[in-house]
Amino acid sequence: MEEGISGNQENRGPGLSYRDAGVDIDAGDALVDAIGPLAKSTNRPGVMGGLGGFGGFFDPRAAGYKDPILVAATDGVGTKLKIAIDSGQHQGVGIDLVAMCVNDLVVQGAEPLFFLDYFATGKLANDVAETVIAGIAEGCRQAGCALIGGETAEMPGMYGKGDYDLAGFAVGAVERGEELTGRDVAAGDAVLALASSGVHSNGYSLVRKVVERADADLAAPAPFDASKSLAAALLAPTRIYVKPCLAAIKAGGVKAFAHITGGGLLENIPRVLPDGLGVDLDGTSWPIPPVFNWLQETGGIAPIEMLRTFNCGIGMVVIVNADDADKIEARFKIEGEKVFRIGRVTEAKGSELVHVSQVETIWPPK
Repeated sequence: MEEGISGNQENRGPGLSYRDAGVDIDAGDALVDAIGPLAKSTNRPGVMGGLGGFGGFFDPRAAGYKDPILVAATDGVGTKLKIAIDSGQHQGVGIDLVAMCVNDLVVQGAEPLFFLDYFATGKLANDVAETVIAGIAEGCRQAGCALIGGETAEMPGMYGKGDYDLAGFAVGAVERGEELTGRDVAAGDAVLALASSGVHSNGYSLVRKVVERADADLAAPAPFDASKSLAAALLAPTRIYVKPCLAAIKAGGVKAFAHITGGGLLENIPRVLPDGLGVDLDGTSWPIPPVFNWLQETGGIAPIEMLRTFNCGIGMVVIVNADDADKIEARFKIEGEKVFRIGRVTEAKGSELVHVSQVETIWPPK
């Protein structure tokens, strides 16, 4: 007697499906169909094939490289996602995800080539997922890289209702010998800064604690900007600096970039300084966006804590030969960036590698 696949199922009660366990394969397939055009809109030279395979192919030589060194970066958006989820505003977090990865690539002198995303949730809501991935595609277009794949994971029991998490993975290339490592930075070099678009994607556990302490309503007008809600102000997408930074590299004279992320100004600038060097920064040389003044005052946050937690208005630091500062500053302005001269490279003063003067002028002691 041939049993077939049914066996003695009639004695086991109704059969279970993956949907009964909380995973809807059909919804996942519908999402893949919906995001196909979004991914296609990010195509660039070097992309081979489309979505749907087990991996994505990319040819660096087709992108114009002769002897490329590959550079990889991965990151997430962090607890900024909680503000997006609580407020129902998901439009910008995809841009944040791309920005956190590609800005880390360009500081190495690398051009981002392609990007992959990971979206994980307990129960897939296709409208939310598609909004997030549309933001990822927009971030890729801003950075000039291709969205060549990703993963959407539906995991019941792992996330609360409506919650999701994001991770991103970017690969870039730089011609051998043209990497930026900071090895040529020297005392006397000029330190430039590119303005941030807001809090970007770091320090949001502290941001959320300040909002909680203030008993602030995310839907109400922001206390520091009545033209938008507090949620919208805090969710301003991270600025993507790739194209302006690549243009500055091409102009010549850039020695190092520092992406100001977790650790703020105090911990990120030293990552690109040779041993024995530090920087002196003038705390009055760039404007502090109102959101940071509100966070500092409302949370009673010490100035040193502000400087090592938030970008405080500076999303990217650029170290250049002093003789090239005018040229590079002009190049960034042509690219649409707000540029400030904030200090210079010096011999290190003990363990204090980043000295910010006149902090009391920014946040006077109470």
